[in-house]
Amino acid sequence: MSNLELKQTSAQLEISNQELESFSYSVSHDLRAPLRAINGFSQILLEDYGDRFDDDCKDYFSRIQRNVDRMGTLIDDLLLLSRISRSEMRYDKVNLSELVQEISGDIQALQPERIVDLSVVLEVFVYDDRNLMRVVLENLLQNAWKFTSRHPTAQISFGIAQNLDQTLAQTTYFMHDDGAGFNMEQSSKLFGVFQRLHSTSEFPGTGIGLATVQRIIHRHGGKIWAEGVIEQGATFDFTLPNPP
Repeated sequence: MSNLELKQTSAQLEISNQELESFSYSVSHDLRAPLRAINGFSQILLEDYGDRFDDDCKDYFSRIQRNVDRMGTLIDDLLLLSRISRSEMRYDKVNLSELVQEISGDIQALQPERIVDLSVVLEVFVYDDRNLMRVVLENLLQNAWKFTSRHPTAQISFGIAQNLDQTLAQTTYFMHDDGAGFNMEQSSKLFGVFQRLHSTSEFPGTGIGLATVQRIIHRHGGKIWAEGVIEQGATFDFTLPNPP
């Protein structure tokens, strides 16, 4: 590629980044304003005129507020997805095992009634961006907790998969759960934005989390895939380059 072509490519990338910045600003400010108005006026109507509403009316307002909250979460997830592509990578030695245990402890504190058996292989180190790897593990762990929520007990495990080819320059890691699983015929949809294999009435979510995970893994030079069986659980495998 000539110097002129490199300059043209660089200019095009700069324009694309500016467009992404503009999009993120618009999403963050322009879309949140009407949501705040809808939520605020709904609250005012309930507080000032709630005694005049029957149960059906109150249910309608409750539905409005739930959907406003869902839209707010959707905006946050979209902004995170767009930032993932632009954020500067900061490489460091990261203990994935400690991150998994820390994140799981936070989730357990919010759902103390859940009985979850967490198995973590200790001292799993990588040389990657700590903040981005936290996002990966948060999404995978939250999914594992969510999709096992309809079982009386759950088993979740994290570790290193056995590489058949010892010459590979990457190590394969896995997150496994024994929850709802999925039909492998639909596995191609897993990492698409807004693609969901379960309805929101079954399991809540925006359908952006796994797309974010895939983008982070790709930025690190790895890949991610999944295997599942309906009501027998799912396993997410991902590779990362070995530490230098």
